[in-house]
Amino acid sequence: MEHPKAGDADIALLLEGTFPYVSGGVSSWINQIVRAYPQYRFAIVFLGSKRQDYGAFRYPLPDNVVHFEEHFLYEDVQRSTQLQPTQRPGNPQGTALVRDFLAALAAGGPRAPQAMAAFEAVAAQLQPGGAIALEDFLYSRQSWDLLCQIYRDHCADPSFVDFFWTVRIMLQPLWTLARVARALLTVRAVHCASTGYAGFLGGLLAQTRGIPLVLSEHGIYTKERKIDLFKSEWIHDNRNIFQRDPSELSYFRQLWIAFFEWLGRYCYRRADPIIALYEANRLRQIQDGAQAERTMNIPNGIALARFAPLRSQRPASPPPVLCLIGRVVPIKDIKTFIRAMRRVVNQHPQAQGWIAGPQDEDPAYAQECRNLVRSLGLDEQVRFLGMQKVEDLMPQIGLVVLSSISEALPLVLLEGYAAGVPAVSTDVGSCRQLVYGLDAEDQALGASGAVVPIAQPQQLADAALALLGDPAAWQAASAAAVARVERYYTDTLMFDRYRRVYEGALAPAAKG
Repeated sequence: MEHPKAGDADIALLLEGTFPYVSGGVSSWINQIVRAYPQYRFAIVFLGSKRQDYGAFRYPLPDNVVHFEEHFLYEDVQRSTQLQPTQRPGNPQGTALVRDFLAALAAGGPRAPQAMAAFEAVAAQLQPGGAIALEDFLYSRQSWDLLCQIYRDHCADPSFVDFFWTVRIMLQPLWTLARVARALLTVRAVHCASTGYAGFLGGLLAQTRGIPLVLSEHGIYTKERKIDLFKSEWIHDNRNIFQRDPSELSYFRQLWIAFFEWLGRYCYRRADPIIALYEANRLRQIQDGAQAERTMNIPNGIALARFAPLRSQRPASPPPVLCLIGRVVPIKDIKTFIRAMRRVVNQHPQAQGWIAGPQDEDPAYAQECRNLVRSLGLDEQVRFLGMQKVEDLMPQIGLVVLSSISEALPLVLLEGYAAGVPAVSTDVGSCRQLVYGLDAEDQALGASGAVVPIAQPQQLADAALALLGDPAAWQAASAAAVARVERYYTDTLMFDRYRRVYEGALAPAAKG
């Protein structure tokens, strides 16, 4: 496929594992944002793991995307393992910078100003021609000696081989990103949709080119990576039974967590503004190192005109259909929804549970979910619909159900609200705010559904049954949902706020 290329653009969007290859969530929001500002020329830099992990585009590129490039960070790691290494002497200046960074960490901790200054000095030298070359990291004697020293000083895990490869896999993508930063076309501002590797690239561009960096976090990247890392089976823990403390994370998990925390701090250091979707996440950003005066909230918004007409298509009484709209992946906790459906069907035999979303991101998990449906005898009541147009679903369903273990401000709840469909959600992200309201004025609109604890299928089922079994309560929740989304969560409000953000970011370049 031929991608658009340009020599310059107004805004570079740095996207990690989202648009245009992944549908829903952040990708849907990015598609909204780009199309909302036809006056700006966007460049998209997509960062992924390996090319084989992604299929075709899920979204066509808008006309004002004048440049697209993609980089697959772990393909470079794989290629380097296939090369015949040649020992190198290393660069004393680069080694000294790394040692200064480690010394600053030991002396003042990760939040010490001197530690960040040392990290920035290291980051700048990763670029082509810098003092810290990838080949030196991979093959120099100085790098080997430094790795051995860190292992002896800090690693409680007996496997040096696992330590060696963990460090390689973790750090090598930074050199790829440094090359991307050096070669990127001329842009007037940069906008990251997360911290992580995209945030590191954004921070490096802001540091080396002096251009404004805008950061929008839908979820808190470091928090989400921690959840992934706690569950990951690919991270080794070679300590024997006598060495393990159940309350203590393995060294390799600690290493990965610390790495992503540093990438987050680096991005926060350079970004202004730092945008969250809701207040709890803004406070978490400050806790993680963002300067409070740079932070702000801009909630997601949806196009009311797209969903409001669907309200008239609804039947007189709420349909006994519970619909989970989302990817079939562990973080959505589809299994809790399925288990809840067993209890719902026991009390309401006509009820159905629909799962509408792609199943190809984690095929093994999707198969486990199908097996669970079969084992619970729900083949006739629980349906996997795959990707669906949300507009086609809304008139047919009684509740939008969200069983996730982590979310930010889910668009799917707002879409349901605009169509007059209440929600039952786990207590994650901004869902409590969306269901019950943020402040007194918002709360006065009433509850637009119910919020239940994570991974509690019985409570999820009971909340759904209470709404579907009481038409008056359902109607009240529907009215609150419509009122809340119309007052606080329209795309018009969101676009106005981001228009001001972009005008502020581009103003220095325009004056220059």
